[in-house]
Amino acid sequence: MAEYRPRGGNNRPRGNVGGDGSFPPLNGNKGHRSSNGTYRNDGQWKQSNGNGGGSNRGWKESGGGYDNRKDANEGVRNGNGRQFHNGGRNHNQSGGDRVNNGRQFVDHQRNSNERYGEDLRQKHHDGNPCSSNPIVEKPVHSTETPQTLSGVARGGMRGNRAIAEIVRTRPIDTTITKQGTSGRQIMLQTNYFRVARKDDECIFQYRVDFNPPVESSRLLRSLVYGLKPTIGGYIFDGTQLFTRHKLRSDEVEITTKDSTSDQEYIIKLRRVGVIDGTNETALMIYNLINRKAMGGLNLQLIGRNFFDPAAKVTVSQYGIELYPGYVTSIRQHENDVLMCAELTHRVMRTDTCYTLMKQCMNHGGNWKDNFKRMILGSVVMATYGSNRTYTINDVEYSTTAESSFQTSNGQISFVQYFRERYNIIIRDPRQPMLVSRSKSRDIRAGLPELIYLVPELVRATGITDEMRRNFNLMRTLADHTRLTPDKRIERLEVFNRRLQDSKESTEIFQFWKTELDRRLVEVPARVLQPETIFFHPEQPNYAVAAGEMAEWQMAFRNNPMYHSVALTKWFAVVPKGSERLITDFMQCLRQAARGMRFQIEDPQLIVIPNDSPAVYIDSLNSIVQRDPQMIMCVVTNDKADRYAAIKKKCCVDRAVATQVIKTRTITPKGGNVRTLMSVATKVAIQVNCKLGGIPWILKNPLSSIMVIGFDVCHDTRDKSKSYGALVASMYGAGCRHPKYFSTVNHHSNGEELSNFMAQNIIKAVHSYRADFGNALPERIIVYRDGVGEGQLKYVYDHEVNAIKEKLLLACKERREAARLTFFVVNKRINTRLFHQKRNPVPGTIVDDVITLPERNDFYLVSQSVRQGTVSPTSYNILKDESGLNADKLQLYTFKQTHMYYNWSGTVGVPAVCQYAHKLAALAGQHLHQAPNSLLEKKLYYL
Repeated sequence: MAEYRPRGGNNRPRGNVGGDGSFPPLNGNKGHRSSNGTYRNDGQWKQSNGNGGGSNRGWKESGGGYDNRKDANEGVRNGNGRQFHNGGRNHNQSGGDRVNNGRQFVDHQRNSNERYGEDLRQKHHDGNPCSSNPIVEKPVHSTETPQTLSGVARGGMRGNRAIAEIVRTRPIDTTITKQGTSGRQIMLQTNYFRVARKDDECIFQYRVDFNPPVESSRLLRSLVYGLKPTIGGYIFDGTQLFTRHKLRSDEVEITTKDSTSDQEYIIKLRRVGVIDGTNETALMIYNLINRKAMGGLNLQLIGRNFFDPAAKVTVSQYGIELYPGYVTSIRQHENDVLMCAELTHRVMRTDTCYTLMKQCMNHGGNWKDNFKRMILGSVVMATYGSNRTYTINDVEYSTTAESSFQTSNGQISFVQYFRERYNIIIRDPRQPMLVSRSKSRDIRAGLPELIYLVPELVRATGITDEMRRNFNLMRTLADHTRLTPDKRIERLEVFNRRLQDSKESTEIFQFWKTELDRRLVEVPARVLQPETIFFHPEQPNYAVAAGEMAEWQMAFRNNPMYHSVALTKWFAVVPKGSERLITDFMQCLRQAARGMRFQIEDPQLIVIPNDSPAVYIDSLNSIVQRDPQMIMCVVTNDKADRYAAIKKKCCVDRAVATQVIKTRTITPKGGNVRTLMSVATKVAIQVNCKLGGIPWILKNPLSSIMVIGFDVCHDTRDKSKSYGALVASMYGAGCRHPKYFSTVNHHSNGEELSNFMAQNIIKAVHSYRADFGNALPERIIVYRDGVGEGQLKYVYDHEVNAIKEKLLLACKERREAARLTFFVVNKRINTRLFHQKRNPVPGTIVDDVITLPERNDFYLVSQSVRQGTVSPTSYNILKDESGLNADKLQLYTFKQTHMYYNWSGTVGVPAVCQYAHKLAALAGQHLHQAPNSLLEKKLYYL
């Protein structure tokens, strides 16, 4: 809370605002990348006859776009695979002009709708279709193996159109329900619309192969488009073709020509399946149909999503434009096929990369290195052609806009080319070129490895760390992007109406016999009873209800902390000139602590001459020799190198609790020291936690349990490494408050992560045994954060199994102990819930209709928000040996969101997940190594 942490990397992306990413640079060095019942007096839940039914809240112990690839041939390719991007259409017969030095000029401009439209016919500059020659169709009865396109597995999808494998985690036993029963029942609206086929007509699936092979995506599509008079309407993804019309034979060969090259091609279509509307391929087709329909709304495809430049919001004082857009996904839910539609925004900067470069030059110093650091890892958008986006991986100062390439008509420079092709005048012909590396999947599909860009012709997107630190800028962005539930509902309904009313969109839906419901899907939900927060181990009158909004900050005015550790030997390191600030703040801190029965003595003040990292380290080296309980460091700003130096000294070299606080935070508003009391209260709670104290507890219905959170953060300095942090809260038999254990490991791949995670859980088990008289936990509940949709199978097959194997070895004397329950926690989802056009209150659970039939899953709204629309958290139970029914697991998960001590209220994920996130971020962004193991029993990372 009060301890600031520099934003060295945002490993929890928020929507589409950031857009950072990276790939390895050219020289092989590392680049930049940027969640109604009755209690017994003893806190146990009442027994519910072991079946999980009934209305009792408690129990007693019983034992889930089309081919989004960038076009292969947009640029100038040289002998080492590098490509200079331009963006016009193709001129020559082979897809490019070959030159003597190995460079190839290829000039394609694709309308973004081309990827999704069956009848968006490609034309050359003379206005003629690409494949207008007569076609010859003949049946084929051959067993010849179809040719496989480069980089594409036989029968697979080109680009990222591969169908994700569904991971079934729901028990086959249909007598076990995943719906809970506790709480008050309500109805919610969601951001989903029902999707249905109007009839049972089948869709036929054909594998498409070309002879000779074709690598250009544009040529693939133009050749297939020429088949439309023969095969009718279709969807083509680069390898697979889907049509409502069955061809006359299961294998058909069609001969056609490319009009620009006069090259003859044989297109072979082989039927490989029939889509009946219920399998995964049918869902993929639904998504393609919807994206084709969205192409009729005059939207611009940026990355994977559609945005509406016509509705952009200009924030001129900060040189920013906000493009509103839509994220859609169609899949099978419990009873219906539903489309999730979420609103998103893309930040576009009005400055070009050339402007940013000139700013670096004007600031002096080594401007080339400064510009490189600024631009590497950022995402830029071309201001010409189809406005594609690229991630910048290098700046090549030896290549400029004056550089020339050879075409069939002779040498031409970039300056001349853009003047002739786009009527664009490049003002500075000596500007260096930006380099973007193609994604590995695109390279495997035959795309060039490197793409060159002119800084003057590309705009930066997203926001920088410096912009994030600008409070006024971020508040302005929030005013436009944090939509209240009623505004979000209104925009979703407008989006639906646009799809329904657009002539082109309507024709696409009608052709494919698909219907999109106009109404938002409604779902049944339950609101759990608010929890009670306890502040004293012996006196139950020191307790408050969390309330409907699940916040209890004001309760500390009249209540102690549950367990406090007296702070008697500590130091405050203060830059010269800030002595009065820290003196006034200490008075407020002691006053706030007294109200919470927390003993804080005066610290020994160490005044340093300046705030350089070296001066802080010298002072800390002296202080740590005196065995302090705590060191508070007052800093003047949020420079990351100074923060990292302080934390490394005290969290790696030594094991001392530290509190870093900015002078701005402890500066009283209007000179009134009383305005610091709120900050002082939060700092006192945080300091007590770092010393080993416990601010509050909840009644824990389960004894002998260990709750584990796990999260991952990339190393911001070494892109080959990531840090996985594990935090465990442990309750022994009869223990009312938790004890903690934490550990961190770096890893380079998924296999290492799985092994380290299993090993660290065993470390936590050993810590549990050491703390609770060699006893084993009866249950272990793991909340695993940081898992993407495509990683579920790996986590299920490897992480869960590795953990279970090691638990069996560690608990071999009691095989019935350590029963494992493994949750995957996902906060970064597009699902939104609305209650009477407002946010649902904390404790709202949805476990039907929009959940997935193959999963044992539910949604939980556990936190309240003051701005915008609250995001529910998705919980997917991969393994459950707890013996607890769905209702109890949901209730226990909600309880865990109350135990994050950096905020006197509930958070969006179980507290152990948030702790793990904080610890992983500390290691990956600042320490760049594992912390001192002597700190593993303290919450030092708050």
